[in-house]
Amino acid sequence: MKRRIENITKINTLDVEQLALKISFETVLIITLSASILLSTVLSASAAAFESAVAESYVGHKHDESKAIKKTSSISAQQKNNQVIGAEHQIDTLDSKHNNEADEESHQHSAENSAQNVIPVNGSGSEAHEQGSSFSPEKMAIAGISVSAISAQVFTENVYAPGEIKANGYKSYIVSPRTESVVISRHATLGQHVEKGDALVTLFSESVAEAQATYRVAYNDWQRNKKLGKATVSESRLLSSQTDYISAYSRLKAFGLTENAIAQVIKDTAASTDLGELGQYTLIAQRAGAVLSDDFSQGQRVSAGDAIMVLADESELWVEARVSPNKQLNLPKGTQAIVDMAEQSFVATVIQEAHTIDPKTRTRIVRLSVKNIDDRLHPGMFVNVSFSFKTVEKVIAVPESALMRSSDGDWTVFVEDHPGEFTAVEVELGRSLGRYREITGIAPQTRIVTSGAFFVASEIAKAGFDPHGH
Repeated sequence: MKRRIENITKINTLDVEQLALKISFETVLIITLSASILLSTVLSASAAAFESAVAESYVGHKHDESKAIKKTSSISAQQKNNQVIGAEHQIDTLDSKHNNEADEESHQHSAENSAQNVIPVNGSGSEAHEQGSSFSPEKMAIAGISVSAISAQVFTENVYAPGEIKANGYKSYIVSPRTESVVISRHATLGQHVEKGDALVTLFSESVAEAQATYRVAYNDWQRNKKLGKATVSESRLLSSQTDYISAYSRLKAFGLTENAIAQVIKDTAASTDLGELGQYTLIAQRAGAVLSDDFSQGQRVSAGDAIMVLADESELWVEARVSPNKQLNLPKGTQAIVDMAEQSFVATVIQEAHTIDPKTRTRIVRLSVKNIDDRLHPGMFVNVSFSFKTVEKVIAVPESALMRSSDGDWTVFVEDHPGEFTAVEVELGRSLGRYREITGIAPQTRIVTSGAFFVASEIAKAGFDPHGH
């Protein structure tokens, strides 16, 4: 019995030592408690052995009492052994739980170290990982993300100005009576294209009738005196009749009558039918063009100088661009610009630049000449005019699609430090250079996202990152 107790003690002592080497500080406390239980068990077992020896020495005691004492001692020893086994089981359970927790902690630590090494964007460790995101080549291709290196170049700066198509003043003609008249009939309508010499409108005027009558008389007098000659008619009389004829002819020309119309006045002067035609005259087109306006009605009385028709050659029109006076633009004659209208573009050339400010719009007018290809432009249309200027020095500029607003309102671009890894970097904006924008804050040859920046920002935001590194 004693040897058994000693073996149990040795076994438990070894177990305690092995457990103390494996487990942490918390487990040592549990082992200490178990050791106390084991010690109590050993003392109890020793007491039982002592009682058994005493029972054997006292032979005179009753056999039943001795048997009861031995039975009690055996039961007590068995209970103590059961307690030892239960304590060992608890220790093993705690040890297993601790080992599992240690393994889990080790696994988590390894995962954190692995995560730190996955995306080292613009730095190292978890701090760098929180400032960017990584994209696979397949994902970039599907999202249309393009990356390219930026460099300083000479760009073209575009200056926008609103404009209006105007009739070419050098190729336009205003049709108007030169004396008070009444409209008899029209021969051309609005929008019609006419050629030089085509009839436009027939008018009647008392002044023209009087001038025609005077011309008839002067013409006949001049012809008669010229036939008689100097032998019959004095030189002064001949000169006077000639002067009257020239004056009457010039007056009809001033009223707008053509050579044919004047010749018709003196034709068949004896016929009574011709007398009724006096006072009527027809205005003709002095140049080819389109009828842009015909603000009159038949039977209407019009005054001298009233514009009843406007003809214009629309093969070449004017564009009046209104430029802000705050923009110090050098626009010498011959400077080219682009005129945009309804997704169509035309090349225009500066021909005049006003040196005064329009009192109504507070803008200065720059006049350009544009070829009306396929007759697509017409006076009165509004267009957009873009003047182009090359930068004096090389500048860094990015496409407008590469710029994104940050959460605090700053402009940013996405920089690629490693393939597929992007970080938002704040930049300062400069001049607008057409489809590009001048920026500062990025070194040359830096690779940035030129298209698909919105998708990069949204993916970083969905992943739980601040895409702008704040």
